[in-house]
Amino acid sequence: MDIGKKIKEMRIALNLTQEELADRVGLSKGFISQMEHNSTSPSISTLEDILTCLGVSLADFFAEKEEQQIVFKKEDHFKKEDCELKNIVRWVVPTAQKCMMEPVCLVLEPGGSTQKDLPHEGEEFGYVIKGKVNVHYGNRSFVAGKGESFYYTSEKTHYLSSDSGAIMLWVSAPPSF
Repeated sequence: MDIGKKIKEMRIALNLTQEELADRVGLSKGFISQMEHNSTSPSISTLEDILTCLGVSLADFFAEKEEQQIVFKKEDHFKKEDCELKNIVRWVVPTAQKCMMEPVCLVLEPGGSTQKDLPHEGEEFGYVIKGKVNVHYGNRSFVAGKGESFYYTSEKTHYLSSDSGAIMLWVSAPPSF
């Protein structure tokens, strides 16, 4: 870990000059500069004082953050087949359960459907890639075809079905699959 670089990044993010940080900690501007260029190392006590001024604990400063995966390949996907409802759900972002939204690829076989979902907090969005899908929302039904999308809040009973089969990208927030 490059301590000097990390302190410099934190200082700049707070719009502090080296002189302002030095004044707050009771150090010289030269010491802050040398530390940021890794020409000198602070004692643990001095480092704690600097980090307090930057609003971070010693433990958080040294905690390594896991790199976020940005691209998910087909082999990263998780797939679940439901023979009874005649559908396949493919989680295209397998870590989405801990995110604010959850995108999946949904394949409805002819005569297939999703499970009826009771009213709950949230929103759902779908984009039809192939075929036609019936969007059942409360006591109403809508048809969305290839290249069309749908969106609704999840405050009414809802589910999807398809007489001829369909493939779509479906996103729910918060995750509910």
